[in-house]
Amino acid sequence: MSSETGASGPKKDVLRATDDTARRQARGLIRSARFGALAALEAATGHPLASRVAVATDLDGTPVILASTLSGHTSAIMADSRCSILLGEPGKGDPLAHPRITVFARANRTERETEDHTRIRRRYLARHPKASLYADFGDFSFFRLEIDRASLNAGFGKAFELERSDLLAVLDDMPGFAAFEEGAVAHMNEDHADAVRLYAEVLGGGGPAGWRLATLDPEGIDLTAGDAVVRVWFDTPALNPGDLRSVLVKLATKARAARA
Repeated sequence: MSSETGASGPKKDVLRATDDTARRQARGLIRSARFGALAALEAATGHPLASRVAVATDLDGTPVILASTLSGHTSAIMADSRCSILLGEPGKGDPLAHPRITVFARANRTERETEDHTRIRRRYLARHPKASLYADFGDFSFFRLEIDRASLNAGFGKAFELERSDLLAVLDDMPGFAAFEEGAVAHMNEDHADAVRLYAEVLGGGGPAGWRLATLDPEGIDLTAGDAVVRVWFDTPALNPGDLRSVLVKLATKARAARA
């Protein structure tokens, strides 16, 4: 913790030292977000422009948005890729008492007919299935919001500054993880709905609902039921795609033991 001297005496640094608890909370806010407030510089005036956007994440935890060229924020990030996005849903009571994170990023448009586009499209639609009605229109594009850094406000007196490495999963084999994810998600939802329900209700703390496995990544799984989203973290990150099958089995065993 640092301090500086001002007119009224020493000024205490309001930031806390970043630890694993802060990293996990920050990653969870990003992974679980359904929407956020995107801030960019308006192309014509340079004035700050804030827009609500639907959000998903890529395998490594990078936020992803789908935007139309008819939107002001699209022309803004195409002209100047610098942007930030505020994530974190308020609950009951004082909205400022609830955790939120501001991610500082640069918007990177994903080209169609590429592996990146196929993967991102699949993951985005798993979180926002109604977007399938317009996701393939010619004036819509997916953007990865490449993280530079982030500011986490975890509640009163709990402020943290995080670096890119604090927020992203270690991922050396993107194609391998993507290939496993596509097959595993379909298989779990079709053949192991009981395990998916246990993941969400026992390990994720979700209430009874029609839970489905939406996405998985090296650090955990995201489950959805309508607008509800729960995140379940792996005890240990999967370093290789081949590790994921056994990790999912262990999660199911853990959930059944906890339910017994």
